[in-house]
Amino acid sequence: MSEIRETKVLTANLGVPDLERIDVYEQQGGYRSARKALLEMTQDEVLEELESSGLRGRGGAGFSMGKKASFIPKGQLDKYLCCNADESEPGTFKDRLLMQRNPHLLIEGIVIGAVAAGANRAFIFIRGEYKLQADILDKAVEEAYEKGYLGERIFGSSTPLELVVHRGEGAYICGEESALLDALEGKRGNPRLKPPFPANQGLYQGPTLINNVETLCNTPVIIEKGADWYKQFGVGNSTGTKIVSVSGNVQRPGNYEIELGITAREIVYGLAGGPLPGREIKAWFPGGSSAPVLLPQDLNRPYTFESMAEAGSMLGSGAIIVLDDTVPIVGIALRLAEFYRHESCGKCVPCREGTNWTVKMLDRVDRGEATPMDLDIVASVQENIIGNCLCVLGDSMAMPVGSMIAKFRDEFEAHIEAARAKADAEALVAPVPSAADLAGSPYVGPGVG
Repeated sequence: MSEIRETKVLTANLGVPDLERIDVYEQQGGYRSARKALLEMTQDEVLEELESSGLRGRGGAGFSMGKKASFIPKGQLDKYLCCNADESEPGTFKDRLLMQRNPHLLIEGIVIGAVAAGANRAFIFIRGEYKLQADILDKAVEEAYEKGYLGERIFGSSTPLELVVHRGEGAYICGEESALLDALEGKRGNPRLKPPFPANQGLYQGPTLINNVETLCNTPVIIEKGADWYKQFGVGNSTGTKIVSVSGNVQRPGNYEIELGITAREIVYGLAGGPLPGREIKAWFPGGSSAPVLLPQDLNRPYTFESMAEAGSMLGSGAIIVLDDTVPIVGIALRLAEFYRHESCGKCVPCREGTNWTVKMLDRVDRGEATPMDLDIVASVQENIIGNCLCVLGDSMAMPVGSMIAKFRDEFEAHIEAARAKADAEALVAPVPSAADLAGSPYVGPGVG
């Protein structure tokens, strides 16, 4: 395979020393786009540029960022922008990189997003475990206030924008946008019933735009260079670049910024080095642990929102997790189900009961106590979960578990037989209790022995 190079747009300046300082960021052209959006463009022009660029949400859903912002009603009322920095999807670590190395890019993106939505209050809801990144953001926000880029009259205009960094408490469910809003309001992070949608009734019952870190970080370059420039990257409705987090059984795990449309094989083998010598890829998750698994032949597909959907999975957060032929698929399915059971808020029955029963049944499979009919039951439970929960957490377990059973049924059945044979063999060689052992047992009468 010929040498594959990254297409660096968001990560182009990450090697600049002290980039987290506002003066260094401005030396690289920072905050020019925010000034342009606020002082030289109208709100409608900013919305048009973002929508024309084709920028889609980089957090998982892949919805048009410009269109989402256009749903925010106009008028003189408090409106909110919430940056979802609760990066808790297993296998995903791209937002951490951006916040740690280039925090002012995110702040500038928030200013532009606020202009597009007409928001006057903004929050960064950051994952509780990201203490270092939260400290860096706090310092960057303080610098932006000192410069007048945040506050009552940003960039000398009459436009106000207040920004607060809010630290979560380590709950995966708070990555779901409505649970994030409840957590920001000081409540337990539970998903809300929709409608109403956040664009109409979100934070503090006001119109709210919610976007992911990487999504907002794309807006400065779009405003600076234009939608047409941005659309030269990518293919079809998957425009721009994407930071992918590659982990698992590869030689060079890490974050890579790629142009959407290159093949997944170029990412996994070209950039991440592929599996160790002598190993073969068994399966891979194209968009984090909640994406249905794909097979090695799917690596030849273009890495786009559409192509991953056609393959029966999703691009999601852009986290590629690679499993080689040394990894038992049953163990992966069980560990994944245990994670989602633990993180379920318990508010709705399909998720609360479905995740629990899935773990119990997969545990039986792992111990060799199940039958092939149990695999049908497990698959049926996943089908009953998908689409029937208040949020997508239940689906996030059901889709990958269901796909693993469908694509690796033979391995599941072989695992059951092997585990049962092992248990039977261990029972045959178990020591027989002696008369002395029985005499000391509380369950045996005094006449034994």
